[in-house]
This record gives sequence, C-alpha cells and structure tokens, in this order.
Amino acid sequence: MAVVPLETAARLPLRWGTYDDRRWAGLTLIVGGLVHLQAAGPDNLLPLAVGTVAHVVGWLIMPARGWRRVVPIVLSTFVGWLLLAGPQLMWTLTIPFLFWLLVRHRPWRSLLAVSPVLLNGVIAVAVFREYEGMPLALGASAIVIVGSAWWAAAIARRAHSDSH
Repeated sequence: MAVVPLETAARLPLRWGTYDDRRWAGLTLIVGGLVHLQAAGPDNLLPLAVGTVAHVVGWLIMPARGWRRVVPIVLSTFVGWLLLAGPQLMWTLTIPFLFWLLVRHRPWRSLLAVSPVLLNGVIAVAVFREYEGMPLALGASAIVIVGSAWWAAAIARRAHSDSH
C-alpha cells in the first residue's frame, strides 16, 4: 500500500526533478535572491540583477500548479526591491509569505500564520530606524517567517487529518 503524502504539492505530477529537490532549490533561490538584492547600491547594480533572477527562478521551479508559481513573481520581487529602503519596510515580507502559502497549497485557515510575520514587520518599524539595522531585522524576520511557515504546515496537516 502506497503512502499518500500530506503535502498537497507533493502529490502533483512533476515533469522534471523530484519534489524535495525542487522545493529546496526553489526555497534557496527565493530567499537567497531576496537577500542578495540587499547588497545592491547606486554604484553596484549587479546584486540587483543576480538577486532578481535568482528570486524569479526560485518561484518558477517550486513544485506547485503552474499558475501558483507565476503569480508571486512580480509582487514578491518588488518587495525585495522595496526592502532596499531599509528595515522600516519589513512588514512587506507578509506579501512573499502569503505567496509561499499559495505555492505550498496551504488551506485558508493557514492564513492565521501570517499574523506573526505582520507583527514582526510592525515591531521592526518601531525598533529599527536606520539601514544599518537591516542585517538584524532580516535575521529576526527569517526566524519569524520560518516559524510561521512551520505553523502553517501544522495547520495544513491538521486540516488534512480532520478531512480524512
């Protein structure tokens, strides 16, 4: 008897690669691209180009239905560019997080997991006033986003077990 994975996206037929390889490569490129963008400056635009391409490719290779991979590209990339203005805009990370939930095929009730990401952004506005706080703000945001993603996955598992 075959074990049916709890992850909706893991049950999708893939034309190439494995579910785990595409998920990890996509996540690495999405996050790495956003972080790499932060090294850009008026006299150094190469990180902007490299980070943007990596970020877009990351969304495109995630294991998900086609439209779910394409929808995040423009707004999520725009958030990466917005973050060049500094930690005052950390709240905008709620947008790529919402797209992460979309791409991961999370149920509606997993939207509860957005609240810590938004709260983190509100706190960042109060705590960080200058761009030099960006590394710490990004680090704190990463911890909150990972925790929220795990919470959303737990909510999805619970929804799956409730329906079966």
